[in-house]
Amino acid sequence: MKSIRKYVSVVAIFVCLPLVVGFVHQKRVTIKGSDTMVILTQRWAEVFPHKNGVEFQVTGGGSGTGIAALINGTTDICASSRPIKSSEVQQLKAKFGYKGMEIRVARDGINLYVHKSNRVRKLTVEQIRLIFTGKVQNWKDVGGADKKIILYSRENNSGTYEFFKEHVLLKQDFTAEAQHMAGTAALINAVSKDPAGIGFGGAAYASNVAALSVAADAKSAYITPSENTVLNGQYPVSRFLYFYTNQRPKGTVKKFIDWVISPAGQKVVKNVGYYPIKAL
Repeated sequence: MKSIRKYVSVVAIFVCLPLVVGFVHQKRVTIKGSDTMVILTQRWAEVFPHKNGVEFQVTGGGSGTGIAALINGTTDICASSRPIKSSEVQQLKAKFGYKGMEIRVARDGINLYVHKSNRVRKLTVEQIRLIFTGKVQNWKDVGGADKKIILYSRENNSGTYEFFKEHVLLKQDFTAEAQHMAGTAALINAVSKDPAGIGFGGAAYASNVAALSVAADAKSAYITPSENTVLNGQYPVSRFLYFYTNQRPKGTVKKFIDWVISPAGQKVVKNVGYYPIKAL
């Protein structure tokens, strides 16, 4: 797997082939949304074999930001790490007369990250919920050292934040003590320097931190996130990653999406550190 660090500092990337002046009109395909997906989407844009003079513009900002851009008509593709909401679908339908198209493009296991020195290596979903809602505040209460737990979260425009709140916290609020980070790379960097820290994020960011095994409940086995455990449903905190369009894809956008979900595009998913939509 290629090092994730090679890409994390890049906010946007433009990929194009040289044009023959006067003969080829350059076009642009914009992809905006999930910070979790931005590295993957950048890589897809870099290696897409059918660019034919088309420029790809890839930016993050969060899934909510991408969906807003899709509704406003300012992006061709929204990359989202959460499913679109019914209210957002209604906005698309009202503006474009079309409810939008959802394409599953990858799978992800949301990892729980701690400092490498932390002796805690497994938690149940309930323990995670108690930690992030502030009901458990010391590592000693979950088998660790007598240290106050320092929480790192994503910002509320993040699809990862929304997915975690809905599926792990069961729609309860994060404790006010949680520090909200602008992106997963920033969150991982903070946890890697904080022996008492814990945070969550996409699987491809597991660098310089320890990823915990997670059990669905106290009676279940602790599962380490991996391609096998995510694809077979054993890992309890997994999800799909999505592309959304506000019209039926056509032209280069359709060619790009078709290639992304093809075996060649799905190999890129594995190389970056996420998981394909089905076993290759």
